[in-house]
Amino acid sequence: MEFKKQITSVWSFPERGKWATHNAQFRGNFAPQIPRNIITRYSKVGDLVLDPMVGGGTTGIECRLLGRNFIGRDINPANVKLSRKMMHFKVPDNTPKSSYSLRVGDIRSLAGIPKQSIDLIITHPPYLNIIRYSDGKIDGDLSNISNVEKFCDELEQGAAKLYEALKENAYCAILIGDTRKRCHQIPLAYYVMQRFLKAGFILREDIIKAQHNCKSSPYWEKQTDKYNILLIMHEHLFVFRKPRSSENLLDYKWSRYSPRTLTF
Repeated sequence: MEFKKQITSVWSFPERGKWATHNAQFRGNFAPQIPRNIITRYSKVGDLVLDPMVGGGTTGIECRLLGRNFIGRDINPANVKLSRKMMHFKVPDNTPKSSYSLRVGDIRSLAGIPKQSIDLIITHPPYLNIIRYSDGKIDGDLSNISNVEKFCDELEQGAAKLYEALKENAYCAILIGDTRKRCHQIPLAYYVMQRFLKAGFILREDIIKAQHNCKSSPYWEKQTDKYNILLIMHEHLFVFRKPRSSENLLDYKWSRYSPRTLTF
């Protein structure tokens, strides 16, 4: 499949990329077109990219193919093992050399990653407990949290650590979707966005990413009339920037407050 660079704020990939070792077997992983677009737009060859919730290794595979150095962390050892397997392949001969490191780690600590050492962050966290990745067996696994406030509180700790690890004027991209409870939509994506703004990031882009081939869609299609609901068929891909320390945030018309003083 030929890669096409996205130039609008609405992205749709009905057919996910299947190059290298990419596949859809890891439930909940994102299409490789997403990290490829982010990597090519917001980094350069030789940069260091971090995915603190590496999952099935999609971001890491793209980093190898695009000549970016990569750090992958995940609280689940099984995900780290899978990512190592997925990233073990021969890259084309003309690919710039790069390195990668994969280990068990928690987004809320990022142990071993120096401050202001990362050129780009890309990650795709769980959406509450919609998909459970460890069935409660791993302490601190965000995918086992059903309470929205607690989930956002825990992820906010991670946002603060990502802010510390990222270089100034560099970017952090996070793909997150919404959910429903008692038929009402829970705007999880916007709650998460607020926590990242509170950590000090500023919003560069809000990309609407259309959902395709969701395993639960056939079931919910039959429930739309019964419950009088619309299927949630989009996610938000937020691209944040870490401002320079010398930057005047009043340029963004935040006349009464700094992101660090926001309360929600």
